[in-house]
Amino acid sequence: MKKLLILGGILTMFIMLFACGGKNDNVLVVSTSANFPPYEYKEGNKIVGIDADIAEVIAEKLGKKVKWMDMEFASVLASIVSGKSDIALAGLTITEERKNNVDFSEPYATSVQKVIVKKNGDVKSIDDLSNGKLIGVQSGTTGDVYATDDFGEESVQRYSKFVDAIQALKVGKLDAVIVDEQVAIKLVEEVGGNDLDILSTSYAEEEYAIAITKGNTELLNSINDIIRSMKSDGTLNNIVSKYIN
Repeated sequence: MKKLLILGGILTMFIMLFACGGKNDNVLVVSTSANFPPYEYKEGNKIVGIDADIAEVIAEKLGKKVKWMDMEFASVLASIVSGKSDIALAGLTITEERKNNVDFSEPYATSVQKVIVKKNGDVKSIDDLSNGKLIGVQSGTTGDVYATDDFGEESVQRYSKFVDAIQALKVGKLDAVIVDEQVAIKLVEEVGGNDLDILSTSYAEEEYAIAITKGNTELLNSINDIIRSMKSDGTLNNIVSKYIN
């Protein structure tokens, strides 16, 4: 009986140790949505891009290894709130609404929202979008929020991936697609063929930052220090230049 009690005690200790060690302190869990080139996309099974390279530098500085969680964009911030990931790098724009749920690092990139249209189509300017046009966006993005606010729910068609919106635009199911400028350039080059164009006027300006669990001041301060260092020593510029000419 005593042996059984001892064995039971040892087993309990192992279970407690396993439970306590369930989260690997040597791993930085990063949420993303890898369909947003040049910030994050896949080459084979590997996630690459500007945000991917930034994540690797941050992990190295923190003495950790990156573990990716790839998901639909609309779920990225929820993964931070729920504690499933440590940070999110997904071309995230800083907004007041998002700041209610997560903390943001210092900005590491400035971008603009652009409008992709069909060549020789009806949409010649931003103003033309208000004339009963159907606009494609990626669900949960700032483009989604802005377009819904400006043109109404009935004018917005949501997609889980931008490439699906582009395909819909090409076959005439949409009148326009709103997306980040660098992503717009990539999509028009790689998917648009000769059918699509980008309006010269920008739709909105915004800043990208890293999302972190709200209240995790230690990690936030460490990441901000790393971002400042990457800016000052040219690392960040080198990363961006690698993907954007």
